[in-house]
Amino acid sequence: MCDVGILTFHCADNFGAMLQAYGLMTYLRVHGIRADIIPYEPPFMTGRHWWIPYVPQDSFVKTLCWGWNGWKRNLKLGKKFFVQRTNMKRFRKRYLTEDRKKIFFVWQLKQLSYQTYIVGSDQIWNPDITLGLRRAYFGAFENDNKKKVIAYAASIGNAFIAGEYSMEFSKLLKSLDYISVREKSAISYINQFYKEKICAVLDPVFLLKRNDWIKIEKLPNKMGYIFVYTTEKNDKLFDYAKELAKKKGLGIIKMKGDSEINGMNILTDYAAGPSEFLGYIHRAGYVITNSFHGVAFSIIFQRRFIVFEHSSAGVRISDILKLSGLEGRLYQEKNDFQMDSNIEWDIVERRIKEETGSAEKFLMMCLK
Repeated sequence: MCDVGILTFHCADNFGAMLQAYGLMTYLRVHGIRADIIPYEPPFMTGRHWWIPYVPQDSFVKTLCWGWNGWKRNLKLGKKFFVQRTNMKRFRKRYLTEDRKKIFFVWQLKQLSYQTYIVGSDQIWNPDITLGLRRAYFGAFENDNKKKVIAYAASIGNAFIAGEYSMEFSKLLKSLDYISVREKSAISYINQFYKEKICAVLDPVFLLKRNDWIKIEKLPNKMGYIFVYTTEKNDKLFDYAKELAKKKGLGIIKMKGDSEINGMNILTDYAAGPSEFLGYIHRAGYVITNSFHGVAFSIIFQRRFIVFEHSSAGVRISDILKLSGLEGRLYQEKNDFQMDSNIEWDIVERRIKEETGSAEKFLMMCLK
């Protein structure tokens, strides 16, 4: 019987979501703590990745329209859609949930035998993602065995949440014994409702070393390419990638299919899973991204990178750049950015190690 159950977004077909879940679970296990990812996979989270997507809206008609538009996008992918789904499911089963029976509803959590629960990381308290605040991600569910609930690197997605959720948020926080968050900017807001000390900690992908990630990566046949990974459309990012490819005489490998950057010597991988994602960054000559985890693994694998601003992940990205002393890797239109400018990786590693040490102390203090 395991000691710790982790409730997080492992069920999202998203590289960062699955890799952060793996990072936290593996770190705990390496340090002698028996920990599992709880296979809580509610339809409001998994439905958006179905062949005919399902995300509940405020009306039946809107829900149908959302599904219809998503289905049309999936039809264009055809076989590639199912290949990627297979890669995602294979990684999830092999490295996260193993053969444990899936849990679809919060009432089923009552049957679990864990005494300690960790909720997070990821945006588990962002009502825009979870379609309202969900008590499972606060540990606010009935369970006779439950003794302690810890939030590790939890996120509300911003510095605050909409006022309509404030009262509910305040009540749900009472279920938590310890809180740590991903963004420092959210601490003052949460402290309005939770008076105990709250600390900011690194995303759990940094709890593991480079060699730990190498163990689960799948390397591509090519080396030295430009790797492009976006989590939202950015025309300036695509233009920069094409200009760099022309200047360096390199090919581009990108995730998914953005028509703005299709062309000669550009390979699009529609079907990659988390292992392939790690391999692409590891062997890249350059990384161009607007994703937090694109930045995180560029740092872990010590790749030259440039990051473009993201409309909803800007705070996370700026925080990790500032912490690691890499503020200059953020694209600024008026600056003369040099992709090949020197990065003092020894200094970066030392800064990350110091911050990781604080996160480890928090976890061990909560779990003792």
